[in-house]
Amino acid sequence: MAKHETPMLDELESGPWPSFVSDMKQEAEARAKNVNNVEYQIPVDVVDDLLGVLELSYKHGRTHWKHGGIVGVFGYGGGVIGRYCDQPQEFPGVAHFHTVRVAQPAGKYYTSEYLRQIMDVWDLRGSGLTNMHGSTGDIVLLGTRTEQLEEIFYDLTHKYNTDLGGSGSNLRTPADCLGTSRCEYSCYDTNALCHFLTNEFQDELHRPAFPYKFKFKFDGCPNCCVASLARSDMAFIGTWKDDIRIDQEAVQAYIGGEIPPNGGAHAGRDWGKFDIQKEVIDLCPTGCMWMDGNELKINNKECTRCMHCINAMPRALRIGEDTGCSILVGAKAPILDGQQMGSLLVPFVEVNPDNDYEAIINYIDKIWDWWMMEGKNRERLGETIRRLSFQKLLEACDMEADVRHVAYPRENPYIFWKEEEVPGGWDRDVKEFRKYHQR
Repeated sequence: MAKHETPMLDELESGPWPSFVSDMKQEAEARAKNVNNVEYQIPVDVVDDLLGVLELSYKHGRTHWKHGGIVGVFGYGGGVIGRYCDQPQEFPGVAHFHTVRVAQPAGKYYTSEYLRQIMDVWDLRGSGLTNMHGSTGDIVLLGTRTEQLEEIFYDLTHKYNTDLGGSGSNLRTPADCLGTSRCEYSCYDTNALCHFLTNEFQDELHRPAFPYKFKFKFDGCPNCCVASLARSDMAFIGTWKDDIRIDQEAVQAYIGGEIPPNGGAHAGRDWGKFDIQKEVIDLCPTGCMWMDGNELKINNKECTRCMHCINAMPRALRIGEDTGCSILVGAKAPILDGQQMGSLLVPFVEVNPDNDYEAIINYIDKIWDWWMMEGKNRERLGETIRRLSFQKLLEACDMEADVRHVAYPRENPYIFWKEEEVPGGWDRDVKEFRKYHQR
């Protein structure tokens, strides 16, 4: 029988959708009856007390969790998020309720056996509650006590060859899309790059030394299924340098209705006859497409790789063959200075595992050196860029300004030319300006 009455939480079970409250109650009952015959190492009523403190938070309109501070395992400053309840007498089961982040594999490819092993550890030493996955990407194990942390860490690393994820002012666990393992649009092997950088930067993952958090995310193409453009300090988005490949016969098959558009995603609904002019050409953001008789033409120099035409007609259009990725920097959710999207830093870089991704790591090292020197406490990379200018980051990366760095013509304040970079100096430009207006 439940220890606490939860009338407000009960209302969350009344709608048509599955409720986390029902899941928590199911887990609380399973632990009370010990249906799995587990020798629990934390209080059996941990989930029951969690329901109670959540109901109290709803009643009072404020949280009853104290700031956890730094809690971790020996040698690691990251991977465990401290949580303490401010009502330990009333809810002793959650007096400690630390969250453990477990590093997910690239592409989130698991075996059933591995997941069972992780859940066995968590049933024994934690609340049994999980979040698959956190917004950073990790497996999130919700709720354990301080004395269990070293035991959990030992089991994960020594028995199951896995590691804690990132938390605190460090590199957070890198996250990627499925990439070339399953997606025909992917321009590089996101799984391989994500796995490599996760191993390469283990110290940065587990020993916080940054001004604030830092996230890598890897999208294999501009569709951005991981939303790296909006959610990562350094986004690696697949792209190509050559032309979109066109199968003109397939184009005509789409026009004639022989192939359903959008990969057949809307096959269950009659959208009417496919109109390539209305649904593809007119929606091109740069107007770089047109029909020349029965042939589709593309001015690839004007293409911004938005992917709309490829998504609409995947059997007729293919990404180019000269592939790599673009690097964007500075995206984040609102913290100090509002939400920001990533700014393009490197228009194109080859993703080459044969030299251990040397070009990519070179950019990472330069960005970190600059940010760790110039960034203020709790200031994300994007906020440092806005405060000091994108030009300063370009200088730190030994890069020259490029027209593709301009976000908004005549508005972008990022790029400033130095006098020594202007042939003849400023005086020459002033004289030319006066001559022009005199004419």
